[in-house]
Parts: sequence; C-alpha cells; structure tokens
Amino acid sequence: MEILWTIIIGFIVGVIAKFITPGSNEPKGFILTTVLGVAGAFLATYAGRYFGWYMPGETAGFFGALVGAVVLCVIWAAVARKSA
Repeated sequence: MEILWTIIIGFIVGVIAKFITPGSNEPKGFILTTVLGVAGAFLATYAGRYFGWYMPGETAGFFGALVGAVVLCVIWAAVARKSA
C-alpha cells in the first residue's frame, strides 16, 4: 500500500514541481513529469528513512515528495542543458 501512496503523491507533486521549477529546460510532456514526480517521492521517502526522518513503513509526505521532485527537475534541466 505504501508504494501506491507514493505513486499517487508523486503524480501530484510532479505536476506541481514542473510549474515551480525555473528555466526553459524543464521536463516536457505529461509522462516525463509524472515519472520525475514519482521518482522524487521515492527519493524523498528513502532519503528520509536514511536520515531518520521517517520510520520504516512511512512514506514521505506531500512537501517532502515535492522537494524530491523539484530536486530531480533541476537535475533534469541541468542534464538537458548540457546535452543540447
């Protein structure tokens, strides 16, 4: 159940992260934005567990997942800029 919750939160925060990430090299397309949001939610969940912010079985909250998604969107923009 925790994976399903992480995917749902990741879907929502991926869309929000796209709008708040600066730059013209933001991820294009609905699918890529969703994938980066879900990956950001997983990143926040496992980083939070590593640093002791979340206990095993807990997932990142909305704001934690949003931070993870924004970090991945910024990384995506940097990689896309270098390859262009």
